[in-house]
Amino acid sequence: MAPAEKTTGPGATGGTTAPGEAAGTGRTRLIGGPGMLLVWLYGVMVVGAVSRSAFQISTEFGHAPLPYSLSALAGVVYGFITYSLVRGGERARRAALVCCAAELLGVLVVGTWTVLEPSAFPDATVWSDYGMGYLFIPVLLPLTAVYWLRKGTRRS
Repeated sequence: MAPAEKTTGPGATGGTTAPGEAAGTGRTRLIGGPGMLLVWLYGVMVVGAVSRSAFQISTEFGHAPLPYSLSALAGVVYGFITYSLVRGGERARRAALVCCAAELLGVLVVGTWTVLEPSAFPDATVWSDYGMGYLFIPVLLPLTAVYWLRKGTRRS
């Protein structure tokens, strides 16, 4: 185990879990309070993006391979962020921050691309038009997650 992830809890020398740590893991929890809402929203986005792209890729990939592939990539990114938030710990927090920044960049690039050159996307992606088809959650979610993850850093 990395030194920053020492186990504390009932079986450890101290006998108690430090504030902000998940019981028995020694990892700082990332999903306490409003963080649970982030996990829930990212979970919903995983299901939405993966199921949509899986259906589109399996039935009509030749029609619009770029949008369908981008939706699949978005689903993978959402899945990794969800996993990192649930896992907790400093390394997971940093990984989630990097993925959230990449997600935001993807939403901004694809969103701008679909606005400027709509013919490049015969079908929409999760990130098309800045996530308009998903109530703009794809652009708001990484902003909120970055704020939450950075706020947690200042608290510790």
